[in-house]
Amino acid sequence: QVQLVESGGGLVQPGGSLRLSCAASGSIFTISVMGWYRQAPGKQSEFVATITRTGGYTNYADSVKGRFTISRDNAKNTVYLQMNSLKPEDTDVYYCNAIAQRATAYWGRGTQVTVSS
Repeated sequence: QVQLVESGGGLVQPGGSLRLSCAASGSIFTISVMGWYRQAPGKQSEFVATITRTGGYTNYADSVKGRFTISRDNAKNTVYLQMNSLKPEDTDVYYCNAIAQRATAYWGRGTQVTVSS
């Protein structure tokens, strides 16, 4: 089992920045990829970014490329999402995701990001 806890969400003005954190615990040695997804009420979940646990390979949605940066600190078992130049359309609940052995997916409870003036 893997537990994920997100933090760092909040209210920010357009053009501002936030950094989300996702702390993993439990069977973390089984994790191969971690990432972020976002979802607004009544809408489908949207891929944001992923990073491999060992190789540091990253992948981003086109909508966030150049503005968001995903990184990891394996010593702290934490993945970060640095979000810059935020737009109102970035408003969502952001969920941390981990893919472990046998492609088992784990999810955090989410953290709200609101971009508004």
